[in-house]
Amino acid sequence: MVCPLLLCFDSAESFLKAWRSDMQGCIVLDVRMPEMSGLELQEKLDSLGSQLPVIFVTGHGDVPMAVSALQRGACDFIEKPFHNEDLLSRIQRALELDNQLSARRQRDGAISHRLDQLTQREREVMQLVVAGKLNKQIADELNISMKTVEAHRARVMEKMGVRTLAELVKAVMTVN
Repeated sequence: MVCPLLLCFDSAESFLKAWRSDMQGCIVLDVRMPEMSGLELQEKLDSLGSQLPVIFVTGHGDVPMAVSALQRGACDFIEKPFHNEDLLSRIQRALELDNQLSARRQRDGAISHRLDQLTQREREVMQLVVAGKLNKQIADELNISMKTVEAHRARVMEKMGVRTLAELVKAVMTVN
């Protein structure tokens, strides 16, 4: 098992100075921190588009605070005192969640890149194919021949890296 890198920061501000949009892992925040609370940092990270899972720890929490943090996207909320094993297992779950989200972002990025490679006409044909139109219907709607539709459709499938209509629909639905 590879041990993940552990970074510690003395304040929310120092973390924000080091934060990068491509960071992976999870963040463990105390609700009460000097200068900027954990909840304020979570809000700031949300505004920056961070997708890092957040775990809150607190000795001063209450149900409304926990609900608020979770509604804003925190993946967990744990009250002090807690067992180290409990925190470690929650961190492990958060890291697994981050790995899943990272894989999804990479997949979506790859699909978006492939979509960007389509010509305007290929994109039009693809949208009609995904909408369930037959080649003849697409040809009539775009005022092109069926052979041209077939050629565009074949190029769409090739550029998108899919073999079946179901795979194409799944790819398009993933990024929409």
